[in-house]
Amino acid sequence: MNTLYFLVQQTMYFSIPLLIVALGGMFSERSGVVNIALEGIMIMGAFSSILFISVFQTVLPGQPVLLLAILIAAATGVIISLAHAYASINMKADQVISGTAINMFAPAFAIYVARMIRTVQQIPFVNQFRIEKVPVLGNIPVIGPMLFQNTYITTYLGFAILIVSWMVLYKTRFGLRLRSCGEHPQAADSVGINVYRMRYAGVAISGALAGIGGLVFVIPTSTNFNATVAGYGFLALAVLIFGQWKPSKILMAAFFFGLMKTIASAYSGIPVLAAMKIPNDIYKMIPYVATLVVLAFTSKNSQAPRAEGIPYDKGGR
Repeated sequence: MNTLYFLVQQTMYFSIPLLIVALGGMFSERSGVVNIALEGIMIMGAFSSILFISVFQTVLPGQPVLLLAILIAAATGVIISLAHAYASINMKADQVISGTAINMFAPAFAIYVARMIRTVQQIPFVNQFRIEKVPVLGNIPVIGPMLFQNTYITTYLGFAILIVSWMVLYKTRFGLRLRSCGEHPQAADSVGINVYRMRYAGVAISGALAGIGGLVFVIPTSTNFNATVAGYGFLALAVLIFGQWKPSKILMAAFFFGLMKTIASAYSGIPVLAAMKIPNDIYKMIPYVATLVVLAFTSKNSQAPRAEGIPYDKGGR
């Protein structure tokens, strides 16, 4: 049972950031804007928030400084995403090129600023955020050790974002308008919906969640930030496509890829896998091979928003 608890806990560490970032990508693409800049936005969100934690963690106790860092990561993500939104919506630039530019800019900026501040590119922090046991819930048999022991507040934040995202997308007027702008922007415009504004909102939400996702990825898995999120932004895009741009399916896809990442990173803690003597590099390939295989078999049946990636011209058709 201890191995099972370990496997579930590790899967949570890797799945939750994928879930949050993929949900962010969902809002952007549901509005009609392709956001492949998720990787770069994750890096910028992680950089700003980890730098904040590194500076202020000696002044503030564990969880409050983490909550403030989450807000900083979200704000950073929004700011970076607005650059992508302006290029894609107002300038009608190629959305893939705009996103790629951000992906190239983010790690270079993080390395340069970190070296300016610390002379090295790594930003260390003390991981004082792990919750050994949630009161009451941590004592529940089986479920307690799986979900409420050796956990982080970011895990529960991820599930909260999932629930709120589903409600916003399917149970609010905003969600209906957002989806209409990604499917039939001309029809949405004809009934008075401001397509530009809705697309800005979708990209901004995407940026906020991607920024948070960068922080959520770093906190449980490291004690320093090295200007990278290990390709998680691109893996989140695979989760988004595999999840068919729907929150419930994105959840399942995130846990599938999170499990693959867990096997790749923590196989030594799983007795069956550790006994196989398989080379370390083979395990590291698992998440990316799984991504290629899954997309090869599912991409033909994917149903992306119809107006995704198509700049909207108010005066055109």
